[in-house]
Amino acid sequence: MGGDDDGLLAEQAAYYRAGAAQYDRPYAERADLRRLLAVADDLPIAGDVLELACGTGQWTPLLAARARSVTALDTAAEALGLARARTASPRVRFVQADVFEWEPPRRYDTVFFAFWLSHVPPARLPGFWNTVAGMLAPGGRAVFVDDGPAGAAEEEVLADQPVPAVVRRLDDGSRYRIVKVFHDARALADDLRALGWTADVRTVEGGFIVGTAEPPAGDGGASGGGA
Repeated sequence: MGGDDDGLLAEQAAYYRAGAAQYDRPYAERADLRRLLAVADDLPIAGDVLELACGTGQWTPLLAARARSVTALDTAAEALGLARARTASPRVRFVQADVFEWEPPRRYDTVFFAFWLSHVPPARLPGFWNTVAGMLAPGGRAVFVDDGPAGAAEEEVLADQPVPAVVRRLDDGSRYRIVKVFHDARALADDLRALGWTADVRTVEGGFIVGTAEPPAGDGGASGGGA
């Protein structure tokens, strides 16, 4: 991958480590985010679940209530510490690892990610979806929640960048660039279908997107994790 991706992703990871204690603030301040959590009740979450980029665990207990087991993955130890404190279920196992590099020891019925897809650089999306396909057991599906285009109004968007990015600021005044791609529901569904996935992506709560996707026939449960 190019240096633009690598440098920005390193800065993004540093932001989430440094800002873990602030991560939950929007859930306390924004009613739309609190309502969004209820979407989990209507999502096809079942069986053994892998949660990518679990962060501070806002979604993890909701997954645990529906799943046989949950493996929750994040690169930031600081965020995982908060997630562990929030999640009491014995069905949950936390793993510290880079989503782009981690190789799962098994396959899962559901791969879930909330507010992660928008942090994947566009050039890495085909490889990311290929990786997710390799994480899924036969008959499994990916389930995701994220910001849609309306989310750009809440961000300090950087113009004319080789990789779509925004600036996030922490209470101590530090400034970080992170990848932020505001996916349109219809365009994302079309992109997934072009990659061979069966996908349903819709807009909820006025501006968030929620999607379910099944990999191309034969990909779920295949050996190897993709690129």
